Amino acid sequence: MSRKTIRIAATALAVAGALSPTSVPATAAPLTPELAITTGGSFGRLGPLTDLVVERLLVGDDVAAAKFGTSSPIDDPAREQQVLDQVRKQAVALGVAPDAAAAFFRDQITASKVVQRGLFARWTAHPDEAPTTRPDLGQIRTRLDRLTTELLGQLKATQDVRAQRVPCTVQLALATASAAVLQDLDALHRQALGTAVRSTCG
Repeated sequence: MSRKTIRIAATALAVAGALSPTSVPATAAPLTPELAITTGGSFGRLGPLTDLVVERLLVGDDVAAAKFGTSSPIDDPAREQQVLDQVRKQAVALGVAPDAAAAFFRDQITASKVVQRGLFARWTAHPDEAPTTRPDLGQIRTRLDRLTTELLGQLKATQDVRAQRVPCTVQLALATASAAVLQDLDALHRQALGTAVRSTCG
């Protein structure tokens, strides 16, 4: 068993152990990780959703690299509103509550800006760590559009578990903790992940 596997298992057990038996309804899904590990992905019923959230966060690195040293601002209200308007339309078509979907994606946008601001600060303080190439923003936006569609699909697929506050909180803790280990997220990206998932449950 690899050290990373041991770390993930220990994290999952710590999360499960931190919850008192009476805090989890009898109808909640069992917390045994092996029942809900996605192949090569995060633990839990929310693992596939969380993996896409992390993928979107990491695209934020490319967004930062594309904007750093240019006049392109981190905040882009027009683009953000365009994304949220499209999210609402797609959510209605999928049968997902548009307000909830918009709130979730607003958090994705905020989390991406956490990453961008953190990287800008790091690269400004340590120019030798700054990117030497500039990704194309058009290609990045194509990737983000794909992730929007996939994330909405996961919001639809996880509606039942996300509607139950306690089971959702348990599953989200398992998914985010294991994702952070699997992806070797640093402190900045862990902070951003916390921001990105705050509207997942409820």
